[in-house]
Amino acid sequence: MGGILFGSFAVFLFLSVPIGIAIGLATLTTILLTGSIPLEFLMKELTTSLDSFPLLAVPFFILAGEIMGQGGISRRLFAVADSLVGNKTGGFAIATIITCMFFAAISGSGPATVAAIGGIMIPAMVQQGYDKRFATAVVAAAGSIGVIIPPSIPMVIYGVSGSVSIGDMFIAGILPGIIVGIGLMVYAYLHSKKKGYSGSNEKTSLTRIIKAIWEAKWALLIPVIILGGIYGGIFTPTEAAVIAVVYGLFAGMILYRELKWSELPKIFADSALTTATILIIVGTATAFGRLLTIEQIPNKIATGMLSFSSNEFVIILLITILLLIVGCFMDTLAAIIILTPILLPIAVQIGLDPIHFGIIMVVNLAIGFITPPLGVNLFVGSGISGLSIEALSKAVVPFFVAMVISLFVIIIIPQLSLIFIK
Repeated sequence: MGGILFGSFAVFLFLSVPIGIAIGLATLTTILLTGSIPLEFLMKELTTSLDSFPLLAVPFFILAGEIMGQGGISRRLFAVADSLVGNKTGGFAIATIITCMFFAAISGSGPATVAAIGGIMIPAMVQQGYDKRFATAVVAAAGSIGVIIPPSIPMVIYGVSGSVSIGDMFIAGILPGIIVGIGLMVYAYLHSKKKGYSGSNEKTSLTRIIKAIWEAKWALLIPVIILGGIYGGIFTPTEAAVIAVVYGLFAGMILYRELKWSELPKIFADSALTTATILIIVGTATAFGRLLTIEQIPNKIATGMLSFSSNEFVIILLITILLLIVGCFMDTLAAIIILTPILLPIAVQIGLDPIHFGIIMVVNLAIGFITPPLGVNLFVGSGISGLSIEALSKAVVPFFVAMVISLFVIIIIPQLSLIFIK
């Protein structure tokens, strides 16, 4: 059964079938060819896997990200970052990364972060004298932080798949997201210094910083409300997602007055399309994973890995390499649903905390946003800048290295993930 399942899945991927459909067709093919499982199994898994209160957070966080991307929040977040570092060497690039980190605390999505920030910052950096390839690579790489700093849609999926607290995952992602951001900023600074990308002529001053923060105060309050409410026990992550939508509408339409009634139908339609795509992946990947469990493939993989070595570092290195490879070819959410039941027991057996392992898994797969051939952030960045995927893939390599180094820092120092966990 395992050979048919993975073989048919590989064939469908090779035929460029969308990932969610490919997973479902592979599951259906295996059921039909083996005949050992009733056809009703697939339909049952598709429906029961989506019957989950925590999963309701996904469509609401997607909608909140769409609303805030259109409501003038992105521009105000950049103004804050620019007031802090805009006049330094590589100031625009570093400010772009900081802005992506701010927006990550709102959207929960990597591609959404690239789309919201890239549309503003890629032309601005090019106008400032930056090479277009470098400017686009900055946004594509920094957009990956969108799924590391909470709220994060992959963290919601991991929490559901691994029976781990979503609230704890959100809190655990704060410092790792900052570490990844610092890694990207270090490279951006070094490259800018080498190329002579100077900062803006506008001086940094306390008055300017305070003014920028004041104008962006309603945007900066969003992560405080979401994370403070969750960690303070005021509401659940799902309820926080609903609050984020309501707050985003209020901020965009009443406070900033940049979101128009006429724009809402498109925002709702885009959010519904993204949500449908994600939920198809969740449903089919759950059925795929259940077949793996029935065939006891997770146990076999676990036994094989542990028989190869009992050293914790060797095992986590093997898992990291596996996830980096998987991230090149598989959607992040599908990978989490399928691989969590396989890898989490191994991680626990070698002494890793489930929360820490979840962060390792999310950061690993976040790197997949900038690795071809799937590299969703590359496609979004390419669409904004007009660069070819090949040119952008080359430009993003140093950022890939910076993210991998940051990943190993997160692996080696578990307290970066666990320090704020009760």
